[in-house]
Amino acid sequence: MTKVLLIEDDGETAEEISAELADRGFEVAWAADGVDGLNKARALRPDAMIVDRLLPGMDGLAVIETLRKDQFSTPVLVLSALGAVDDRVRGLRMGGDDYLTKPFAIVELVARIEALLRRPVESRETTLRVGQLELDLLKRTAKRGNRQIDLLPREFRLLEYMMRRSDQLLTRAMLLEEVWNYKFVPATNLVDVHMGRLRHKVDGAGEAPMIHNVRGAGFILRNAS
Repeated sequence: MTKVLLIEDDGETAEEISAELADRGFEVAWAADGVDGLNKARALRPDAMIVDRLLPGMDGLAVIETLRKDQFSTPVLVLSALGAVDDRVRGLRMGGDDYLTKPFAIVELVARIEALLRRPVESRETTLRVGQLELDLLKRTAKRGNRQIDLLPREFRLLEYMMRRSDQLLTRAMLLEEVWNYKFVPATNLVDVHMGRLRHKVDGAGEAPMIHNVRGAGFILRNAS
């Protein structure tokens, strides 16, 4: 059975979530405070976690940050009554994989957990390398050989996604969903415009191309060496 660890201090909310997940075939463990949640995460090694933002004993984001520093790559859904953009961004930057604002529909929570479990497991390494192309995820810098590459935030995320999946064909639909968070495929050339700019920056004059356009299918990032 797929194991889910729920760290939630409100007993009624925890009971509702646990019951729904159990009905869907998940094995659910519950912790009512941050310290207990951290200990159970380390002991149980769950397949996914649901962590409340504000917890007694240890803040939910502190729990996530601690686990990420320990190279704990389990996907985490953050729950919070704090719905401001800054709060959501902080939750994701501290290591959360998704963010759901209270109050929420229980069916949406289940759908988000299922979506997280479908994602390929991404390593928590801080530097990605494909050939001479290097991406520093902490400093948010990129370079190809000795040449620094100046990337905008969306270009950085796009290149990170491609480097994690080098030599794989990435369709426009995949990129729109994973990089732009679209849940449908609009009639747009958004991917092509950004990809064109990114290719111009990654593949400099006189350099062998690394980003390839597969006509009618999508894009591939390959080692040029």
